Amino acid sequence: MRGVVREDTGTYQLPIWQEALFGIEVLLLHAAPIYYGVGVPRGDGSGVVIIPGFLGSDFYLVEIYAWLLRMGYRPYFSGIGVNADCPNLLIRNRLQATIERACDETGNKVHLLGHSLGGLLARAVAGARPDQIASVVTLGAPFRGTVLHPRVKQAVESVRQQILLNHGNSVLPDCYTGRCTCSFLDSLRRDMPPTMRATAIYSRTDGIVDWRYCVTGNPANDFEVTGTHIGLIFNPTVYRVIAQRLP
Repeated sequence: MRGVVREDTGTYQLPIWQEALFGIEVLLLHAAPIYYGVGVPRGDGSGVVIIPGFLGSDFYLVEIYAWLLRMGYRPYFSGIGVNADCPNLLIRNRLQATIERACDETGNKVHLLGHSLGGLLARAVAGARPDQIASVVTLGAPFRGTVLHPRVKQAVESVRQQILLNHGNSVLPDCYTGRCTCSFLDSLRRDMPPTMRATAIYSRTDGIVDWRYCVTGNPANDFEVTGTHIGLIFNPTVYRVIAQRLP
């Protein structure tokens, strides 16, 4: 299905207060059999590039990185630093180099696993370079629109102003909005090849983004879990879906 990326200025009231509960998901993960690889298929040594969400860095992805390694995959941190810059520049200057290195070292296509905004970067890369990507897994990634909690919108606008200040004419005036005409959004709108598996994981209790913008519309590819937006990267049910979908 062709992606429809738009910007919605509505003030949808998301349960952002629930995001404080993500620590419970961390505790549940460490107590879950999936954390130790019980009852799920082992990896085949293929590369998995993991991409952080808005304002996040590779640091908070250490848990899932270590788990993928234990499961038999070859994980790679994105190398993009803090995800608070022009998506075009992040992909072109940093993420693409990581993907190419992963392809070279594994000798095959790689999987992309992106949390939140990191999922948008993953889908954009998949749309632009399908020859390098085996599958894309998104966790709470609003790739069909940008309905955000009002507080998050304020943070996005602050980052946007900083991008314009830092890069000037090297970025488009509408950078970091759904109105931008950059290659990032063009790639995000492209159809993913039928041979490339897409997995969209979402939560109806997401307090950051509207979950309805995080699904493909194909029940075979969309997986609902219970939990917070932040906690998706630690949610044991998410880990089980990933373990079943990557092979």
